[in-house]
Amino acid sequence: MDDKADIGLIGLGVMGSNLTLNMDDHGYTVAVYNRTQARTDEFLTGPANGTKVIGTDSLEDLVASLQQPRKVLLMIPAGKPVDQQIDALFPLLGRGDIIIDGGNSLYTDTERRVKELAEHGIHYVGMGVSGGEEGARYGPSIMPGGSEEAWPQIKELVQDIAADAEGESCGDWVGSGGAGHFVKMIHNGIEYGDMQVIAEAYDVMRRGLGMTAGQMQPVFAKWDEGRLDSYLIEITAQVLSVEDEDGEPLVDQVLDAAAQKGSGKWTVVASMDHTTPTTLVAEAVYARIVSAMVDERAVAAEVLTGPPGAITDDPVEVIDDLEDAVYASKIVSYAQGFMLFHAAREELGWELDPGTIASLWRAGCIIRSRFLSEITTAYRIRPDVPNLLLDPFFSEAITAAEPGWRRTVGRAQAAGIPVPAYASALAFYDGYRSQRLPANLIQAQRDLFGSHTYERIDAPGVFIHSKWTE
Repeated sequence: MDDKADIGLIGLGVMGSNLTLNMDDHGYTVAVYNRTQARTDEFLTGPANGTKVIGTDSLEDLVASLQQPRKVLLMIPAGKPVDQQIDALFPLLGRGDIIIDGGNSLYTDTERRVKELAEHGIHYVGMGVSGGEEGARYGPSIMPGGSEEAWPQIKELVQDIAADAEGESCGDWVGSGGAGHFVKMIHNGIEYGDMQVIAEAYDVMRRGLGMTAGQMQPVFAKWDEGRLDSYLIEITAQVLSVEDEDGEPLVDQVLDAAAQKGSGKWTVVASMDHTTPTTLVAEAVYARIVSAMVDERAVAAEVLTGPPGAITDDPVEVIDDLEDAVYASKIVSYAQGFMLFHAAREELGWELDPGTIASLWRAGCIIRSRFLSEITTAYRIRPDVPNLLLDPFFSEAITAAEPGWRRTVGRAQAAGIPVPAYASALAFYDGYRSQRLPANLIQAQRDLFGSHTYERIDAPGVFIHSKWTE
């Protein structure tokens, strides 16, 4: 083959296909391979017809078609499929070649693969990609990390195909080892939280105020024009406007059982590993788990009692307070996510920069919003602020939203409407701002039943045991 491709791509699913077309739009020649040859043929004669995309029918053919150093992008399911693909590629590649994993791999797997391949001179990049089908096609948020030597070789391509925010590319290097997929994992965890706080607002309006989808739609559309301007609020308004064949809201026909692929759970597990609270994300994950208990909830609804669900306060005030609850809870959720970045930077030695990370999420990705521009600015002004809640902009914003937030939680609980995201965020906020918590009692209990020792206020750092019983 005379004309060599700039990069090879394995996996022509929705994301792989659209990234291929995105790269082709920007002048890159892409060689593609899919395990099912029919999928490759369908792509070449369909969406890729008329492009420079090169179809291949084997891994050997794919690798032979690439310029050196050879770059291969994997767009396949995480876990064993990635390891199997690496094993198949390994004999075909040499020193200086680059494997890029663009899927949602667990960051510890990426960390391992970086080290294993480095022993053979092959560079490995774990590259988080967010934006869904549209983002992949026209410009996603891209979070690469891994082998530092690979970045100069792929930087131009990554930044060319990424989204643009305020004149800056939403694709940039985030750190070594598993940092890229760690950042993407936190992104996905925050996404879980954002979706839950929106769902709780929907539920309060639906159950508490008896509003229809058509009545809620303009509320979300209005929110999208203000401080809650974001992709997820935008598509919520869009979802609420769609009608079924009978003219009724389509959303009302959707089974209330939320699925998940694991990245929210990974975020919560990582937060426990690094002793950092991501309580809102945890509640969002658990809310999905409870939602999946459809049959059991149907039985419980007939057995267990509670308030009727109605909120009798002025609907205008309720909705205004709901907006405060959504905004304040988002602030807490992002603050917790960035606390986890800080912990990982300290414990794993990664170069995670919060301002850079926030800037990558301003466009192209699922959680893109006006809110992220404000986070970017906050961290660029004060890069070492230990918690976003301590930044002047966000401390003032959450102080202003706090009364409406508290009223929302109180109304929902009095009406028997679950708002775990709002309530857990508020509990964290109150705990974080408390100079003294009841953990002294817990330490005393632990020392009594297990001689675990404790520190005295007047002698910090000195652990002692007391005799609490006769």
